[in-house]
Amino acid sequence: MSETRLRVAVTRRIFPELIDALRARYDVRDNQDDLPLSADELARRLGDADGALVTGGDRIDAPLLAACPRLKVVSNIAVGFNNIDLTACTEHGVAATNTPDVLNEATADHAWALLLAAARRLGEAERWLRAGRWKRWEFEALMGVELFGKTLGIVGLGRIGRAIARRAAGFSMRVLYHNRTRLAPELEGGAEYRTLDALLAEADHVIVVVPYSAATHHLIGARELALMKPTAVLVNIARGGVVDDAALIAALRAGRLFAAGLDVFENEPALDPGFLALENAVLSPHIASSTRETRAAMAQLAIRNLEDVLAGRRPPALLNPEVWERRRA
Repeated sequence: MSETRLRVAVTRRIFPELIDALRARYDVRDNQDDLPLSADELARRLGDADGALVTGGDRIDAPLLAACPRLKVVSNIAVGFNNIDLTACTEHGVAATNTPDVLNEATADHAWALLLAAARRLGEAERWLRAGRWKRWEFEALMGVELFGKTLGIVGLGRIGRAIARRAAGFSMRVLYHNRTRLAPELEGGAEYRTLDALLAEADHVIVVVPYSAATHHLIGARELALMKPTAVLVNIARGGVVDDAALIAALRAGRLFAAGLDVFENEPALDPGFLALENAVLSPHIASSTRETRAAMAQLAIRNLEDVLAGRRPPALLNPEVWERRRA
């Protein structure tokens, strides 16, 4: 393989046909073992790369960038980018990109799957059935809470939040939302704006969809959970750390909340073991966007971002536009 080819590091295994297509154009160093990389191993793999396809578990920060003098672009195969220090990327002349929009519908579907499963106690019911405890029909067995005609609160009415809100129409639900800044009426889609406290108190069920940042760390904590109805279901498909997991476990354990549906956790995959003992928690391992169609679209957009930067073209999903005029050649 020609030494003049640009080098691309791929930190986790993705579809082989996409890797093969990359190999036709670049010197590709991929992670066939698909194991998470330590900071030292990540720096070693990216140390002589011109571009990198990374995932949410790869921390891109100033020390790593200092060890990667050729790196021109880090292309995140995710819409969230709390794993990337954008300020450090800009200071080092490195473009950072993500994959918005292509995962909206799959992620919204999963939010509803969690909400339905938690509201109707499906996880608990299946465990009960598989344990051989279903001996007869009972009038009051495993009673859940209703969704139809209720009020849904969405914390974060962005692209994914609006996709979730559209689905609420099929359940004849009234939709409330909270953003840091109220949206223009044409973007609200009929949803009603509330302060966070008012939304939590008024909604029958709440879905959290905000990006993680210092400003949203533990946005939903013990105080906020106490505002919710005891019949409410809380769904978190945002990022671990937006919800205070310890406070949520305490609320679920005490019956101050009916149930929770969670796809993300603090310190994942090492989630708080308290969740595992709760029958009223439906848990999934950060798979909200995990359909073949969506994951392929995410990888393809990430590759397009990477290829555009390496070819000197502005990519479609640039996270730090201020870097463009002073990016690494």
